[in-house]
Amino acid sequence: MIRRTVREWQRIGYGDDDATIPETQADRLAAAARQSGFAGKSGTGVLDHGRKSLRAKGVVGVISAPGCQLEILPKIESGGESEVADSVLRERLIHMLAVVYDLPVESGPVAKLGWQRDTVLEILIRLFGRKLMDAVRRGMPRQYLEHQDELPAMRGRLDITRQFSRLAASPQILACTFDDLSPDHALNQVMKAVVTKLSRLSQSPDTAKILRELSFIYSDVTAVSAAALRWDRIVIDRTNERWRDLLSFARLFLTDRYQQTQSGLVDGHALLFEMNMLFEAYIARLLKRALAGTGYRVASQGGLRNCLYEGEKGRFQTRPDILVSQGRQIRLVIDTKWKRLFPQSQDPKLGISQSDVYQLMAYSQLYEAEQVMLLYPHHGGLQAGPEVRSYTIGSANADERLNVATHDLTTPRENQRACIARMMLGILDVGEDKVTLPPEMMSTAGVP
Repeated sequence: MIRRTVREWQRIGYGDDDATIPETQADRLAAAARQSGFAGKSGTGVLDHGRKSLRAKGVVGVISAPGCQLEILPKIESGGESEVADSVLRERLIHMLAVVYDLPVESGPVAKLGWQRDTVLEILIRLFGRKLMDAVRRGMPRQYLEHQDELPAMRGRLDITRQFSRLAASPQILACTFDDLSPDHALNQVMKAVVTKLSRLSQSPDTAKILRELSFIYSDVTAVSAAALRWDRIVIDRTNERWRDLLSFARLFLTDRYQQTQSGLVDGHALLFEMNMLFEAYIARLLKRALAGTGYRVASQGGLRNCLYEGEKGRFQTRPDILVSQGRQIRLVIDTKWKRLFPQSQDPKLGISQSDVYQLMAYSQLYEAEQVMLLYPHHGGLQAGPEVRSYTIGSANADERLNVATHDLTTPRENQRACIARMMLGILDVGEDKVTLPPEMMSTAGVP
């Protein structure tokens, strides 16, 4: 198995050494990438398949084809960082995925997952396999399900219709309908579907062994295709609470819109995440947690107000990434951008797109919000610490302001919410005497 790792927007040339990839394998990977939902109409949304190299785009994850695997990692850096190791980028990416998908990624188990030798996909598979094995060892969940059977003795209740139709000539047999405690229900069917799928994807002997054991454990559970799984029948309550985290993993591998797995005429698979959407979802989830208890409400992909009207018919509907409201008033509109800001010494406009500025100005008017924001990831080319710059809109003395800010994804996990809460509350011009941070954030509220 040939395995290579590149960064987003980076090229890997064709060749036979460790820094390149054989052209035949590159052709297979490009064919698998074209089957992804992120490939677009041209088929090049994931990889540029050039004459001399493959070039990754703004989609990260793992693409596999027979005999080869390509991992694409995001450039998640802190101010002043350079030459960040692949293992560090994997850990930072998985932290983002953990926040977005509610994955149980604790520091203890994660430290033993093999950041150096394994891809993001293999690490996620190993983490899921270990947690599922631990859960089934403590007992597989069972539910009372209705069964029908023909028995010599009465069990449950008699099915009159079946008894006097199908069994009319056999009065010694009773048509029974009864409830039986069974493992063959929707939750276990989802877990079996994940195990079956991951058994085909894992390249690690240790993980493959765990998945084989799990396949044996789930042998009495009905195999259901991913498209036919009944997620609506799964109820998480106090009796099966420990399965909530595993259900989040299952959604990541089987259903969610950020994850694309395609197969068909091309022999290959992919677990991919578009960084624009992942960054937006990460900030929205982080901000909801950060502003909980402050009186502000955070909504993602909401608003839906129209720019123009033709009579009573609205045209050009808007969908801002994030809205921060207080009561019925929208206080802040945020548009996230997975782009790299330039230092001001290189560009007084910081490399901000003029169309992005126009879009935020329109949001300010449509949503009657005095504060709007373009939020970017911090990166190694900027100074340490997140940046916040504020501009008045239209005139020097205007009340409406467009803020340009960065969020440092490398901030320690326990400090992330406090950092973004203080930045947002500062922009909203709310003094600490008016707002109390949630208790779990008080210890880190002084983080710059």
